[in-house]
Amino acid sequence: MRMLFFLLILVHGMIHVLGFVKGFGFKEVKGLTMPITKSKGLLWLLAALLILVFAWLYGANAKFAWIVGFVAMGLSQVLVFVYWRDAKFGTLPNVAILLVSITMAASYWFQARIAQETLQLTNHHQPLETSYVTEEAIGHLPESVQRWLRHSGMLGKPFIHIGKVTQRANMKLKPEQNAWMSAHAVQFTTADPPSFIWSVDVRMNSLLGFQGRDKFEDGKGEILIKVNSLLTVVNEAGEKLDEGTLQRYLGEVVWFPSMALSPYITWEALSDSSVRATMEYKGTRGSGVFHFSPEGDLVLFSAMRFRGNESDAGRREWILQVEDHKVFEGIRVPSKMTATWGLETGEWTWLKLEIVDLTYNQPFTP
Repeated sequence: MRMLFFLLILVHGMIHVLGFVKGFGFKEVKGLTMPITKSKGLLWLLAALLILVFAWLYGANAKFAWIVGFVAMGLSQVLVFVYWRDAKFGTLPNVAILLVSITMAASYWFQARIAQETLQLTNHHQPLETSYVTEEAIGHLPESVQRWLRHSGMLGKPFIHIGKVTQRANMKLKPEQNAWMSAHAVQFTTADPPSFIWSVDVRMNSLLGFQGRDKFEDGKGEILIKVNSLLTVVNEAGEKLDEGTLQRYLGEVVWFPSMALSPYITWEALSDSSVRATMEYKGTRGSGVFHFSPEGDLVLFSAMRFRGNESDAGRREWILQVEDHKVFEGIRVPSKMTATWGLETGEWTWLKLEIVDLTYNQPFTP
């Protein structure tokens, strides 16, 4: 569909050149019966150039292409109105340019909002001096947690204060959905105070997609979802969402192992290979169970989470199953996993997640 639109505006732009050709008398243009002066011919040429520049910027995914699109569409449509008898069908591609430009503008402003929120979230989380994870620092933790921290390669490395995760995913929105939707996401997580902001771009088909932002800040959770960055379909907050978002933060500590030493998290050994972690921060409390292999890899995280934020929403088992591990910046973390809800009708795996990149203690720059 992108290629079809690209070709459409290329042809649309080239057709505008005919107005310039007729205006300067270079050649007779049979399709244009109304007289065109040289000054109007220059306007047709300018419109053609603007449309072609928009086509190039659109093909290159330039973030400011929408500005050129609005200007090109506006000038073109004025000329269409002036020469309506000959050029009225040019309205159709102009409407297409307008709709695409609106969508691109909405995406730009949505991303700008996320960038501003991310900057605010991460701006004050760099320590004055670097400290390192030591055997002494982890000595109070259950043995399985200590084994995990050693196996991950966290010992001897600086505490992680900010982490950036780039993710590739496939997801489903409903249990009855058959087709998987592809997604790309970026998340910034901070240690103290604990917070994260996650932005995702999901493609439903060639025309439709949705962009979302989940946030955990000051012990509160928020979720915002917009279709094509334009139409808000979800904008929620509340106590149940606060708890579920905190539990998500807790489960994702495995990507930032030193955050296991957070003063807001307590650990309780359940067996040689499993521990319950409980986190409490600014009035929000939640827990989950970590299961480790004998070597020290995380194999599963489970929690009883609210599925939904409605008043009648109940807790359901939420499971992160680890399928693979990978080393980023010398630290071994889960790199492939699935997320599954335990429903009354059975288990529903709604997310397949892969970590594409992971960086530590790098400040966010818009």
